[in-house]
Parts: sequence; structure tokens; C-alpha cells
Amino acid sequence: MAGTINKVILIGNLGDDVKMHYFEGGNSIGRFPIATSESYTNKQTGEKVSTTDWHNSEVRKKMVEICEKYLSKGDKVYVEGKLKNRQ
Repeated sequence: MAGTINKVILIGNLGDDVKMHYFEGGNSIGRFPIATSESYTNKQTGEKVSTTDWHNSEVRKKMVEICEKYLSKGDKVYVEGKLKNRQ
């Protein structure tokens, strides 16, 4: 294999409205949490188990304006981008 790829697709619900951050020079960043859920049945107990993971998402440039205009808390979203871990 010649290279690597860093791509993630999330389909989930917005946990909050888009939080805007503006900088000098007209640049801006939009940040919002996305909740993804998984459910399964525990084979030993027969109990239905549901887990939720939270993902902090960030958009830049033209996508900031689009997200701010159309997205609000609770909306179902499809997000595609790259994964970056922060400690």
C-alpha cells in the first residue's frame, strides 16, 4: 500500500447549537458536539444495552456559515471529514 487515509463519517444528533468563534481577519470556526448511539442485546441476560459516544466537531471557512444557519440542537446530521485527536 502506497499511502494512508484519515477519513471519518459520523451520522448522529447534534448535542448543542453551533458555537461560533470569530478571529481577526474575518476567519471563524464553528464547534458542536455530535452524539452517536449503538444498541445491542446482551446474550447472557437478554437485556437491551444502549451506549452513546460524543464527538467534538469543528468546521471552518464557508461551512461555518452554513452550519450556523441551518443546524440546531437535536438535528440529525451527517458529517464527513478527518479525525484529529487532542489530549
